[in-house]
Amino acid sequence: MDVLVWVTEATWPACVEAVRAHVPADATVTLLHVADDDIAGAASGAFAGLLGRSGQDRARRVTELVATSGQDLLEAAAEDLGRAATTVQRHGRVEREVVQAVVDLDADLLILARDGDLRRLGPHSLGPAARFVVDHAPCATLLVWPGSTPEVGSLPPPPH
Repeated sequence: MDVLVWVTEATWPACVEAVRAHVPADATVTLLHVADDDIAGAASGAFAGLLGRSGQDRARRVTELVATSGQDLLEAAAEDLGRAATTVQRHGRVEREVVQAVVDLDADLLILARDGDLRRLGPHSLGPAARFVVDHAPCATLLVWPGSTPEVGSLPPPPH
């Protein structure tokens, strides 16, 4: 069994815990972090507007910091996992890179965490990227709650 685990800054501990709880010891585990190219693009535009050409160096530095941060996150997740795992860092449109990583790695299972409104049950508990991944992943998915799961009483009332 090949398992891909999508780790993000806010949700990686829940995903790592899900691996420990639900993935067999003989499974191959890959931890994936995707750096969003929009961050570097926004920084580049902001620096260019404020500082002219000298902003290009600062935008490049932001790109480097995003990559370094992602690598640090992958290392922390791998250490916390406590078992053999491969780490992969990609960059681009996050949701598309995650789906493509599932294909490239021929994953049997994708583990990801809810990343939207975590105060109540329901579809808004998925942010846009996670919703896209859940809808398009060509494999089984294990969707976990980071932190505690809201009470059933958080469901909205039924329509009239």
